[in-house]
Amino acid sequence: MERWTDQGIVLSARAHGEGGAVVALLTEENGRHAGYVHGAQSKTKRPMLEPGSHVKCEWSARVADSLGTYSLEPEGGLPAGILDDSLKLGALLSACSLCDTALPEREGHAGLYHGLLQLMEALEDDYWAVSYVMWEIALLKELGFRLELDKCAANGDPTTLTHVSPKSGRAVSEEESEPYRDKLLLLPDFLRSENMRGDGAGEMQDVALGLKMTGHFLQHWVYAHHTKGVPDARLLFHDRIQNAIK
Repeated sequence: MERWTDQGIVLSARAHGEGGAVVALLTEENGRHAGYVHGAQSKTKRPMLEPGSHVKCEWSARVADSLGTYSLEPEGGLPAGILDDSLKLGALLSACSLCDTALPEREGHAGLYHGLLQLMEALEDDYWAVSYVMWEIALLKELGFRLELDKCAANGDPTTLTHVSPKSGRAVSEEESEPYRDKLLLLPDFLRSENMRGDGAGEMQDVALGLKMTGHFLQHWVYAHHTKGVPDARLLFHDRIQNAIK
């Protein structure tokens, strides 16, 4: 009998069988891991299975490579007030869907687990949208796609970075970008070297630029060979941000 216990964040719950669901968690020690939850549609379990819920989990199976079953206990609910804020809720659903679809099954990603917890805490702060873009940059790096935004790809002035190469993910200075600007991605102000800091202070329009930038690399690097492409929740979140600045 295979068995382990861990901490996890609910990424998705898909109805399966009579009253049950296949639940995908991002766990601290066991990566993205799915398991069957009996009675998932009950009043007591349904709130615990919302994407973003923090749970204590016990997984068990006869053999290691089978689906197995989960026994879950709540550890923490959703960020305060998030259900009343469509933009913040969209950010949470987007992050969970990216982890659910981009991460290989059962591959350890402790850094992403803690990063997702930190993102959920940041959703209660004023600069939550900037934090979300920074989280996507960290996700890309964790998956092996590092953006180089601290120096110029063409050896230009690193203090005047304004654009990003859509092919290499490397920043380009204002002067060096001049001949190619119609082909480059804009670098958001809060990611430029003179403004770089952990919490950022970009306007929502600047956040939209950040989402366009990371969305490009998600589509062309991470989801290039996925049959379904970038998940709908991520696309919807970007649309909502765009609508918020109109």
